Amino acid sequence: MNKETFVTKEQLDKITQEYPTPFHLYDEKGIRKNVEALKEAFAWNPGYKEYFAVKATPNPFLIDILKEYGCGCDCSSYTELMLSDAVGIRGEDIMFSSNDTPEEDFQMADRLGAIINLDDITHIAYLEKAIGHIPETISCRYNPGGLFKISNDIMDNPGDAKYGMTTEQLSEAYKILKEKGAKEFGLHAFLASNTVTNEYYPMLAKVLFKQAVKLQQETGVHIKFINLSGGIGIPYHPDQEPNDIRMIGEGVRRVYEEVLVPAGMGDMAIYTELGRFMMGPYGCLVTKAIHEKHTHKEYIGVDACAVNLMRPAMYGAYHHITVMGKENQPHDHKYDITGSLCENNDKFAIDRMLPKIDIGDYLVIHDTGAHGFSMGYSYNGKLKSAELLLKEDGSVKLIRRAEKPKDYFATFDCFEIGKKLL
Repeated sequence: MNKETFVTKEQLDKITQEYPTPFHLYDEKGIRKNVEALKEAFAWNPGYKEYFAVKATPNPFLIDILKEYGCGCDCSSYTELMLSDAVGIRGEDIMFSSNDTPEEDFQMADRLGAIINLDDITHIAYLEKAIGHIPETISCRYNPGGLFKISNDIMDNPGDAKYGMTTEQLSEAYKILKEKGAKEFGLHAFLASNTVTNEYYPMLAKVLFKQAVKLQQETGVHIKFINLSGGIGIPYHPDQEPNDIRMIGEGVRRVYEEVLVPAGMGDMAIYTELGRFMMGPYGCLVTKAIHEKHTHKEYIGVDACAVNLMRPAMYGAYHHITVMGKENQPHDHKYDITGSLCENNDKFAIDRMLPKIDIGDYLVIHDTGAHGFSMGYSYNGKLKSAELLLKEDGSVKLIRRAEKPKDYFATFDCFEIGKKLL
């Protein structure tokens, strides 16, 4: 089966005259259409807000598009907070959800007025020492443990995750925070990753809604919002059925009215922290075939590598590949598609059936709009690629230039040898 690309070969022929491969390309039209659908799906909740997971795609030009629709930022580090601040997203439009958090990160979050989401009960004292007070609005991250199942399918194993507090710790944390002056509370949990099912969010919501009712009754705190975090996935494989965000929003609404409204908690805001769902399908890695090798297997070497897209090497993750201009040709050649790193796992595909690939062909690697560029690294001295935005009018905008050797050597600038390198 094939996947549609949001860019044509003719467009790529023109783009590559100015911007050489490899590069990440993002689809403005797709991003806007998707965020509109998300807002419609949760319009029933007056307090609803999406906090985009900056870690997924930390590019200010893309975050600025989401900002137009009222989205905030979910940050997990000092530099992500700086990025949010730079695009004008501050105060309670920032959700700071981190773990094993350095003191200076908490201080930065407090300076910006972000909502701080505590990962552990011991972080209460640590936060108070770091910033000198407990914020009036604060959130806690919950981990119920065990396995998270939908029907008989195991979606994930929260009990093996390093994130969040136990049920007992959560209740104790709320009591302590209330005693220390907190007035408004949030509840957050992330129990499964990249779920391609419309049932995940409603089931997670039910767990959190019931826990919120219990906590409010036990501790007397006012829970202002429930943060459903991320976890809504995308169909990396072409035969997967994509999530229906409107159906998901309706499922959460039903559980809201079933659990929260009868408990007198029908004023609660719903927050989300989506990253992959917001950007994943609306980005691709464009690369060019530069070598072919015929040994024990058939290899096509491209000018991108795991520095540009780490997921296949790191997780064995599947990313669909389109050979541009050959979409309708038979997939009758079996290839490993490789990068140039000195690592045998630097492969975008293994034993993948594709049309015959010739040197110079453009390959579009799909669904790299989240956790693509952002997970890049600099092994082998490789330089990160450019990021481009395909605008709604068909024009292309450079939104991050490609790295140059001087960027790689920049941290040597305080040494004598650095002057030779730079």
